[in-house]
Amino acid sequence: MFSWSWAFSMEEECLNTESVGNDDAADECGIEGDCAMTEYVNQTGVIENPLPPSVGMEFESYEDVYYFYNCYAKQQGYGIRVSNTWYRKSKERYRGKLSCSSAGFKKKSEANRPRPETRTGCPAMVKFRLMENKRWKIIEVELEHNHLITPGSGKFYKSHKIIGPGTKRTLQLDGPEEVQKIKLFRTVIVDAEGNGGVDTDGGQFGNDVLLPSQLKLKEGDAQAVQSFFFRLQLMDPNFFYVVELNEKGYMRNLFWTDARSRAAYGYFCDVIAIDTMCLTYKFEVPLVAFIGVNHHGQPILLGCGMLADETTESYTWLLRAWLTCMLGRPPQAIITDHHKTLQTAVADVFPRASHCFYLSRIVQRIPETLGELFDFEAIKVSLSKVVYCFLRPEEFEAAWEEMTQHHGIRDHKWIQTLYEDRKRWVPAYLKETFLAGMLPLQQNETAASFFEGYLDRHTSLKEFMDNYDQALQANRQLESLADMDSRNSSFMLKSRCFFELQLSKLYTNEIQRRFEREVEGMYSCFSTTQAHVDGQVMTYLVKEEVEVEGSKRETRDFEVMYNASEMDVLCVCGLFNFSGFLCRHALSVLNQNGLEEIPPQYILTRWRKDMKRSYVLDHSCRGIDINNPIHRYDHLYKCIVRVVEEGRKSQDCSKATQQALADMLSKLHLVEDRPPAM
Repeated sequence: MFSWSWAFSMEEECLNTESVGNDDAADECGIEGDCAMTEYVNQTGVIENPLPPSVGMEFESYEDVYYFYNCYAKQQGYGIRVSNTWYRKSKERYRGKLSCSSAGFKKKSEANRPRPETRTGCPAMVKFRLMENKRWKIIEVELEHNHLITPGSGKFYKSHKIIGPGTKRTLQLDGPEEVQKIKLFRTVIVDAEGNGGVDTDGGQFGNDVLLPSQLKLKEGDAQAVQSFFFRLQLMDPNFFYVVELNEKGYMRNLFWTDARSRAAYGYFCDVIAIDTMCLTYKFEVPLVAFIGVNHHGQPILLGCGMLADETTESYTWLLRAWLTCMLGRPPQAIITDHHKTLQTAVADVFPRASHCFYLSRIVQRIPETLGELFDFEAIKVSLSKVVYCFLRPEEFEAAWEEMTQHHGIRDHKWIQTLYEDRKRWVPAYLKETFLAGMLPLQQNETAASFFEGYLDRHTSLKEFMDNYDQALQANRQLESLADMDSRNSSFMLKSRCFFELQLSKLYTNEIQRRFEREVEGMYSCFSTTQAHVDGQVMTYLVKEEVEVEGSKRETRDFEVMYNASEMDVLCVCGLFNFSGFLCRHALSVLNQNGLEEIPPQYILTRWRKDMKRSYVLDHSCRGIDINNPIHRYDHLYKCIVRVVEEGRKSQDCSKATQQALADMLSKLHLVEDRPPAM
């Protein structure tokens, strides 16, 4: 298999402005044109969907930019044209502008019956220029049109009539559910005398001074990265990786993921965590991991990256690379460390997602940030009580003000920052956000790293890459065992509660165990009384004995609202959104109202044991060119992996699969031995 990557830089250059300075130098000139290119050479590689152009993308040639933008335009439903090309006195092109075919307006005609105006002055365009490393980089993008476009309409435009070498066929782009054949651009990774260089021209840079925007690699690490990516791609043709280069051509940032992770995200795309612990604690491997949670409540890997620095630009590049890989479908909620630059990047790339901070990691930082204060232990106890014990925003606000005043820490910089960001980490503010159990919200709960046991502060890059497969396989084996356990064994009920019996038939065993703790907790709720009624909504107060400060216990009131006509129940503790199942207080209210089953809206599909899922990306075969051996290979590989996925489910399926494959091989040998048709 070929190994392809798409290299681009996130440096913002001439963003939404007309260029000045060097572009208008005396020895250079701009030439306007209204021509459409009719020839494209050197088409290699494939990708599954046309990516939207963005500032920082880099390409090998001027023609590559045109081809890429033309493919994107056809998928979106519009044509393009070359509106400007700039040349130096040496006749070398150094800058270009491609526009929507409806850009500008036609010159007025002196004819008696002039043709009607078809252009609209559309602003959609891309500008790009030749960089020092001889690659072409997009420096400005406008995606919005001032006229109607119809994605996938199949409408013909002049620019789409691109002729490939030795063929007479138009550019092939099928519907959104089919395989999209778009060019990728190769990046060669080589060692540069221990500097971890990536030289797109295959040369050496020698012992240059290490740039701050460069991965700090040891001798042989760059070659290890290349071998790592090549090995994973041989095992998985849908393995995806991206390399960002700095201005010298060295590796700056990396991102990679495999087909299984991409397919898993299709089922569990509601909440993700971005783990930057390795950067925060200065690990030797600057790893960033994208983590989701499956139907057993187990962490699943959705992609990895390595960053040269913790700048907003690097984080933005990584998040955009991940989102592109996941076909542009953002999650509903994102959990990260409390990090300002990452917060800015998340807001830029995922503007509609709820962004939360790890509460447990904020609590872990209390000793290092407040440890030098005189009454540190008292402050720590007070801070924990304010965060964990007050369930309503107004209660938290009052308690926080009292605490900071009492301990004299109101002007402490870190405390001020925490308060400014309170809506992203304090449980009282997060009850409207679904978090699927991924955000530990109880005292003494911590967020574990996906690679715990395989990666520590002193693990080298080579060691990590050797351990990477083991970590993935161990995780996936745990998922397979949990699947088998939930499918083949009946859950042992600890009570005769109807709710527990109902969900034991639906939920995976691990989620059922978590729900069971809430059923058991119903017995700690010794009083459920109706407080008041407002139309259809009844408000109850549920009293519960809770454990505080070790063995001490105290009684707390939890307000639960219940609408009998809509079968809606809402508890002030917010457990349903935090964990994905109802709390003991809501169950107590349902039980008091005579319900024997939990309403269906509170039984989430993402926790069900009968969830049908495949970890093979499903692509239609209608876009396959049967005369192209690479297309045939990719398509057959995807088909056979689906067979393997089905065959692994049981011993009988495995035997049937092996027999079917043996029969298939026999038939193929007969076809191979058959004399060619005359």
